[in-house]
Amino acid sequence: MSVFDKIYKVVCSIPKGKVATYGQVAMLAGNPRWARVVGYALHNNPAPKIIPCHRVVNREGRVATAFVFGGGEAQRQMLENEGIVFESDGHIDLNRFGYIPG
Repeated sequence: MSVFDKIYKVVCSIPKGKVATYGQVAMLAGNPRWARVVGYALHNNPAPKIIPCHRVVNREGRVATAFVFGGGEAQRQMLENEGIVFESDGHIDLNRFGYIPG
């Protein structure tokens, strides 16, 4: 299984209404140093309707300003449509909406 396949598998496990950080996805995929690789993999997502890359945010709970599928506002809208609430300063409360596997 390729590194990207491992990353996509983890991202597919994030349920609707939850988010994970790039670092968390990297760790769950097998290497906590792959956070940038996660970003690259998601930027090259071959199946955006299947692999929910919009559920991955930065370590502060903020959306990617360069979200490849429509920008940060598109990512925010997708997350809000899943019930995720943004704080007044634009971040997501990871204690409330963060993905806890298993």
